[in-house]
This record gives sequence, structure tokens and C-alpha cells, in this order.
Amino acid sequence: MDKQYTKEQFIGIIAAAGSYLLWGILPIYWKLVQKVPAHEILAHRIVWSFMFMTLLLLTIGKLRAFITEFYMIACQPKKLFGMFMASAIISINWFTYIWAVNHNHILDTSLGYYLNPLISVLLGIFVLKEKLSFWQMFSFFLASIGVLNMAFHVGTIPWVTIVLAFSFALYGLIKKVVNVGAIASITIETLFMMPFALLYLGYVHKNSMGAFGFQYPTLSMLLMGAGVVTAVPLILFSSGAKRLPLSFIGFIQYMSPTITLLLGVFLYHESFNRIHLISFSFIWFALIIFSLAKTKPFMQLETILHKKMTFKKNEATQ
Repeated sequence: MDKQYTKEQFIGIIAAAGSYLLWGILPIYWKLVQKVPAHEILAHRIVWSFMFMTLLLLTIGKLRAFITEFYMIACQPKKLFGMFMASAIISINWFTYIWAVNHNHILDTSLGYYLNPLISVLLGIFVLKEKLSFWQMFSFFLASIGVLNMAFHVGTIPWVTIVLAFSFALYGLIKKVVNVGAIASITIETLFMMPFALLYLGYVHKNSMGAFGFQYPTLSMLLMGAGVVTAVPLILFSSGAKRLPLSFIGFIQYMSPTITLLLGVFLYHESFNRIHLISFSFIWFALIIFSLAKTKPFMQLETILHKKMTFKKNEATQ
């Protein structure tokens, strides 16, 4: 029994680490199709993701089960609307990420995905009425300083960072409420966006603006491969999440933006100056505290601080 449990954990670690590794190096793939406009890449990503997921469902013998699940979702207007909203929001996220990578804003994408867990917590407070612990509040305060420092010195709000962090957090919130499996979810989401993607691709090819066809064999293969590079990490993540505790997933999720950050600085030579270092340092420190907020030493310290604050408040009212 223990051996089986250890084996399952090992598979989970490999799968989860593999998903975050692939997400981390994804900028390399988008750079290969840099000559193609971001909205055209997005359209191909949607179409080929749906094709790949349909083929996968057919291969593993779950296409009929998926059709049944989709029919059940379609019979529930709120759930159907939730899935449509999730598909629209993840499309915005994908477009922003592709555009940012291919316009030399890789560091901004990294910062966005570092911020994402903290934004998820913030949405949990306002939407799900969850309560923040002292350390979680402190983490969010530190991260806010990091973003404001960047905005103040650069002169503009890092919109790529904000859009990526909020869109993915909102996407995660909707997915939590709707509660649909990873494979079915991405299939439905891409299905919803398929008509828009096909209409757009039809328009650009009709006007001889498209970058897909026999005259562009390498580029066409890479655009078709967008479906694979989208779906595989999600499938690996789903496999890992089933086998590992949430705390472990929460810890290794920072692997992806860290790899992206290193790629941006060392492979694509984006500027990483003192302002970036200060901003990222605030966010890294915030994430360390956020990750340790539920550990015993931090909870004990929070209790002590709460008692002291209560004592001072009582003393002031006397």
C-alpha cells in the first residue's frame, strides 16, 4: 500500500513539474511564430487545441462521455454561461501572453504569474467571502508595493502584468464554481471560441493575409502545434493535481514564472534593472510569506500579534 502511494506521488510530482516546466518555456515556442500577428496565433491556438482535444477524447474512448457531459452542462444555463465566460477570459489571457512574449515583455508576463495566486486570494475575499489571515494580508500589501514601485518608476501601470494576473485568477474562480474536469473544460472552452476563430482565419486568408498554407510549411506546422503545447501541460497538471496535496502544487507553481523570468533575461536579453529587482523582490518576499502563512510558526506568531493588538485596544478604551 505504501509503495503504491509513493509511486502515485512520484507520478504526480513528475506530471506537475512537467506541466510547469512546459508553461515556463512556452515563450520559446511563441517566439518561433513571432512573425505572425498575435490575434492570428490565438485563432490557430483555439482551433488546433479543439482538434487535438477531440482526437484525444476519441483515442482514449471518452468522446461519448464528453458529449453526455456537454449536454448536461447545456441544460444548466448558469453553468453554460460560466463556461462561456471562462472561455472568453482565457482567450484574453492567451492573447495578452502571446502579444507580450512577441513584443519583448516576457518579464511582465513573469510578474503577472507571480502575482496570480495573490489575486486569486483577493477574488476569494470579494466573491466567495473568504477571510484573509494576517500574513496573507501582509503578503498582498508587499506585492502591491512591488507593482506600484514599477508603475511609479516606469510611468505607466504594467498592464500586461495586471491583465494576466487578473484574467487567470478570474478564470480559476469561474472554473472552481463551475467545477468541470480539465480535459472536458478545455474542449468546451475552445469549442465556444471556435466560430470566432474560424471566421477570423477565413477573413485573413480570403484577403491573402494569413500565414498558414503550403507556401509556409514550417510556420503552418508550428501553428498546428499550438494545440499540442496548449493541451499537454493542462493534461499533465490535471494528472499531478489528482495525486498531490494542494500545498505542494501551490509551492511548485512558482517554477513556471521563474523559468520565464530567466528566459527573458538570459535568452532574450530583456532589461532587468534595479527597479525590476526591487519590484520582484517585494513580490518574491510576499510569496514566501504567503506560502508559509498556514505553517505552525507563522500561525503561532499571528496569534501572539492578535493578542497584543487586542490587549492594546482594550487598554485604549479603558
